[in-house]
Amino acid sequence: MKAYERLLNYVKIHTASSPSTGATPSTPCQWDLARLLVDELRELGLENPGVDEYCVVTAWLPATPGCENIPALGLIAHMDTSPDFSGNSVNPIVHENYDGGDIVLPKEGRVIRVNDFPFLPQFKGKTLITADGSTLLGADDKAGVAEIMTALERITTENRPHGRLCVAFTPDEEIGEGPDHFDVDAFGAKYAYTVDGGPASAVSYENFNAASAVVDIIGVSVHPGSAKGVMENALLIAQEFNALLPPDAIPAKTEEYQGFFHLHALSGGPARAQMEYIIRDHDKGEFTVKKALLKRAAAQIQDAHPAAKVKLTLSDTYYNMKEQLSGCMHVVERAMEAIRLTGAEPWSLPIRGGTDGARLSFMGLPCPNLGTGSYNCHGPMELAVAEEMDQMVEILLHIVRLYAE
Repeated sequence: MKAYERLLNYVKIHTASSPSTGATPSTPCQWDLARLLVDELRELGLENPGVDEYCVVTAWLPATPGCENIPALGLIAHMDTSPDFSGNSVNPIVHENYDGGDIVLPKEGRVIRVNDFPFLPQFKGKTLITADGSTLLGADDKAGVAEIMTALERITTENRPHGRLCVAFTPDEEIGEGPDHFDVDAFGAKYAYTVDGGPASAVSYENFNAASAVVDIIGVSVHPGSAKGVMENALLIAQEFNALLPPDAIPAKTEEYQGFFHLHALSGGPARAQMEYIIRDHDKGEFTVKKALLKRAAAQIQDAHPAAKVKLTLSDTYYNMKEQLSGCMHVVERAMEAIRLTGAEPWSLPIRGGTDGARLSFMGLPCPNLGTGSYNCHGPMELAVAEEMDQMVEILLHIVRLYAE
């Protein structure tokens, strides 16, 4: 079975995670894909396929004769899709022999326009997969799941030599909780790859340092008719707080290695308000500066509004995996060699976000990130390129062979 054919099946299973439930997995629908994958891993003949109480799917493929002493290699992808846009009732559409122009989706009047996504013409003549415009596609990261499963099928049916392979599919990556209950020691891999990126020829071993910030504001609420000199409107105080942050350090005005503050939630009223930010920067020093700026802003706002209460809660989420990979760059170099063996030129893509691999690297499992051949994730313009998915399968097969040699 082709990787994109598996993708067409997987995306129909609703697996969106949720940041608000406090449960693990954060949504019960993730169990549906987990159980299906366990069955498929069992059919492929992997060892001890199962899903634990936290919805982490694992299985192992024993080394072939003569490869028993090769360090165990892990392959990891996540099952959940972004909660930012609906992933329920996904209707995937296959666009064969793409003409290089705008892609009209049948629902919601949406069009994937070349003017908005100028990289599209490079896929002329290829087969693209999209949703119908009413949902995201879910190739992030079901394309990665499909590619790992297809590579495993090739390895087992074609009797390819390999060291011990450790496979895992995690829940809740999109809300930063994928590795929360990941047992690195039990997994058993010495090195691993997450398959959770964009272009198939890209290898990522740098990512943002990340933190979350919550600003709770308690104002002074009185009747607006008699509010002079008394009212402290929490919403207006929130606006003042945000105005103290650099206006150009936002996602819409940054790229590549540039960090940002992202206000992704604002709720409340005059009496009480809450702001939720994510803070990102590749550079550890600049990351520290950004967090310090938030603390100064909170103190400044509190001083300006002594009758109100302003509370800032900062929490680090993950760090730049480059720190942990510097001593074992062979995992990156072999991935790049594998890409060259498919006829493409590899390139390094700094992740403007994070993956399970970022946290796993700090948990003792060096884990750079590979592409999936999917683009425009987390929204209705998402698409996957079938030929790049095939290429990604070949890259995984080459990596396994390179380590076996």
